[in-house]
Amino acid sequence: MTNFLAGIDFSAPSHEVARLLIGVTVLVDGVGGRIVETEAYDREDPASHTYNGPTERNAAMFGPPAHAYVYRSYGIHWCLNFVCREEGHGAGVLIRAIEPLHGLDMMVARRGLDDPRLLCSGPGRVCQALGITREHNAKPLALPPFQLLPRDAAAMDLPVAAGPRIGISKGMDTPWRFGVARSPYLSKPFRQAG
Repeated sequence: MTNFLAGIDFSAPSHEVARLLIGVTVLVDGVGGRIVETEAYDREDPASHTYNGPTERNAAMFGPPAHAYVYRSYGIHWCLNFVCREEGHGAGVLIRAIEPLHGLDMMVARRGLDDPRLLCSGPGRVCQALGITREHNAKPLALPPFQLLPRDAAAMDLPVAAGPRIGISKGMDTPWRFGVARSPYLSKPFRQAG
């Protein structure tokens, strides 16, 4: 199984993969859109699920790169991560927001609302809209139901912003949150410089 998908080497460090994923299209059974916000996590990072070593919950994150790591946040929302680095390291990228482009009717039905800006603007919303559950955990991103499409011409010129991660209590100053600057689909706007 290749570690190279959609023009990205998933065996690279998570913060590099997180930036490169901006503009890539992710589909689950044909439903999805363009990734507009990510966050990187690494084994040495106190905010990472892998910081204290392998557990039953985080085992997929220690698995091979280019696989999914799906976990439940606060016992409520599923969250999707893409595993990075070499097998056994424990690094990944959280998919925080996507611009919904494919299967809008299905996303609207799953989310119970029709405002495109709110369909996938947050990691829990992404999973609900795309129908992602624990059943997707540890599945390879190179095989169905997943499909990753490289950035198209329009996505190549997207301005990428970086800043501190959000919704965490440790490692808050690490600037490993990446996104399309001023995108209306972000979970939270980036602070403008200057």
